[in-house]
Amino acid sequence: MGIPLFDTEAQLGEVRADVQAAMERVLESGRFILGPEVEAFEQEFARYLGVGHVIGVANGTDALTISLKALGVGPGDDVVVPSFTFYASAEAIPHTGARPVFCDVDPETFCVTPETVERALTPDTRAVIAVDLFGRMAPVDHIRERLSGRDIVVVEDAAQAAGARLRGRRAGSLGDAGTFSFFPSKNLFCLGDGGAIATDDPNVAEQARILRFHGSRDKASFEEIGWNSRLDALQAAALRVTLTRLDGWNERRRELAAAYAEAGVGAVVSLPAPAGDEEPVHHLFVTRAEDPDGLAARLAAAGIGARSYYRVPVHLQPAMAGLATGGDLPGTELAARSNLALPMGPTLGRAAATAVADALRSAP
Repeated sequence: MGIPLFDTEAQLGEVRADVQAAMERVLESGRFILGPEVEAFEQEFARYLGVGHVIGVANGTDALTISLKALGVGPGDDVVVPSFTFYASAEAIPHTGARPVFCDVDPETFCVTPETVERALTPDTRAVIAVDLFGRMAPVDHIRERLSGRDIVVVEDAAQAAGARLRGRRAGSLGDAGTFSFFPSKNLFCLGDGGAIATDDPNVAEQARILRFHGSRDKASFEEIGWNSRLDALQAAALRVTLTRLDGWNERRRELAAAYAEAGVGAVVSLPAPAGDEEPVHHLFVTRAEDPDGLAARLAAAGIGARSYYRVPVHLQPAMAGLATGGDLPGTELAARSNLALPMGPTLGRAAATAVADALRSAP
């Protein structure tokens, strides 16, 4: 592939020496589960986000489930979640005993809005999961304002938006809790699975720490049915390195997005909606088109990676039959059938944007 959809290998190459040194530091310490390396990353990431607490966990899915449990969500509760998202956003809900209720998205931004959330609320709604999708942030602050005075918590799923800002605040800091995945393709990545929970509520933070460690504070007394979900020290050490590069990498992603516009890609596909008071980080550069499959085939013939995401929305996945509910989702249907992701990453530049534009314009 001449221009891959994303190139994690090239990005890792920029920090390989520093990551290897960090790994050696952990090997010398002999502390591999939690410990000082994880604590250091949690403190550094909390300062970066501007929150009081970060709790490292094994992966982003566990981060969602543990957050919901720590916020008091359980059997008999409904949790509103978008259907146009990665499956894990909804998969986390049944593990708490609660029921997913699917809401629609704005097909321009691919994110939920206060209005789409409001339409999905039920008398049993206890939580909302607002997903920051493709590096764009959902209006979590406005959603919380809409829900003010109701006993409903908001979890911000920021797995695809590390480093983004909305009205001056970082992704993951706007909800009652924010969750992250550090899967190797993410903007902030480690070398395997890893995740984190961010919150300003000390009680939620303490409960999350207990739940990630078998429901125990001390390995002797077990207060909850918890998880074995701990961020290991090797991954935390890698994250301490990649966190120092995150803002620079995200700026290069924004430069590539601008280069796509300058190269005329918008003449063939609809570019992502203008950011306004948001600073997106383009985890993926997702456009919209009438024939995304045809365009993807054309790009593949030119050696360029492209693909559509979430063609089968979560509410239509077999595992959700009988577990979830929700109304009509026209925005989700439009987003699912029309989206097309073009190559994106901090190792790509203007030449890649020009090549993609030329291939798109070469339509027969």
